[in-house]
Amino acid sequence: MDFTFTDEQKMLRQTARQFVDAEIMPHIAKWDAQGSFDEAIWKRLADLGFMGVCVPEKYGGSGMDYNALAILCEELERGDTAFRTAVSVHIGLNCMTLMQWGTEEQKQKYLVPQAKGEKIGAFGLTEPGAGSDVSAIQTTAVRNGDDYILNGQKTWISLCDSADNFLVFAYTNKSKKHHGISAFIVERTLPGFSSKAIKGKYGIRAGNTGELFFEDVRVPAANLLGEEGEGFKIAMAALDNGRFTVAAGAVGLLYACLESSVEYATTRETFGKKIGEHQLVQQMLAKMEAGYQMSRLLVYRAGELKNQGVRNTRETSLAKWQACDFANQAADDAVQIHGAYGYSDEYPVARYLRNSKAPVIYEGTREIHTLMQAGYVLGERSDKKLNRMLPKWPFEE
Repeated sequence: MDFTFTDEQKMLRQTARQFVDAEIMPHIAKWDAQGSFDEAIWKRLADLGFMGVCVPEKYGGSGMDYNALAILCEELERGDTAFRTAVSVHIGLNCMTLMQWGTEEQKQKYLVPQAKGEKIGAFGLTEPGAGSDVSAIQTTAVRNGDDYILNGQKTWISLCDSADNFLVFAYTNKSKKHHGISAFIVERTLPGFSSKAIKGKYGIRAGNTGELFFEDVRVPAANLLGEEGEGFKIAMAALDNGRFTVAAGAVGLLYACLESSVEYATTRETFGKKIGEHQLVQQMLAKMEAGYQMSRLLVYRAGELKNQGVRNTRETSLAKWQACDFANQAADDAVQIHGAYGYSDEYPVARYLRNSKAPVIYEGTREIHTLMQAGYVLGERSDKKLNRMLPKWPFEE
């Protein structure tokens, strides 16, 4: 596979990097401390075409490929994980799921304004008692005339207070277990919907994360995504995209850790020489570089499969697992290289370490991905073709 960037991709990286350096880096320490970022960032992301970077132009997007999305996620997480998370959820989990499963009417009503950045999309799967075990969700949707009556609760939902539209998963027939889960497009403005942010998070503090509540929310039947009972398939397909963006973001965090550590190691002196001349510091830097390079290859390989419209659950799982683990270790080493300064807010590496932990947990824990990969190796798991495959790039009708 040839991962040489096109001129368009190079321009995207340059634009994204300039955006991060000018509009995130100078403010992120303050935003991280206060627990939120400036909402004006959304408009700037939209103005640059980032909110629909890999959505077809006919649906309001920029029409770039999946590896362009990876490049954007890398650069945003180099600034802070909160911004990559926002794009991951909006594009990876929501927009591209609408692309794959939505009707033309749903795409026109929801995907187009989201790709243009006029609306923000989010994703509601996790519940207080249902994380890795998706079939344990308790939220229900009961058909009532031309509507479904939605009741339940979601938690750890990114953009809970910011998003306009949510992809929400609920049981329409619990007797069928995970085959009875369905997916719905839920608008924030529907009566009975409410949200509440979670405070005191360990990391990704600038990001908005919280709970969703549904109390007899009447969702139009036209907002059913796919067919009744296809919710589990839709959720898994969405996670293939979400995990891809998380892995790409981890590559950006790896780069940030390496960049900060190299700068510090070539200026700080101990025992009469730069600390970068000490072999144990060199060892940590070498591990960061190895993790960075390997993770990039895994991510772009998964991206190329997406471009071909090929199911990529196995490859994306491996990329997400390894890149997030490498990033978590790199952030820990970056703090160690900085010594006592690394344990303070004077340098960004403490924030990198705090931010690096959540991706090891969400969108499939390290343990879940370990089991998935073992299942593939042992022949106990295989990827069957979905009835609605990924749109192949260039996006042709």
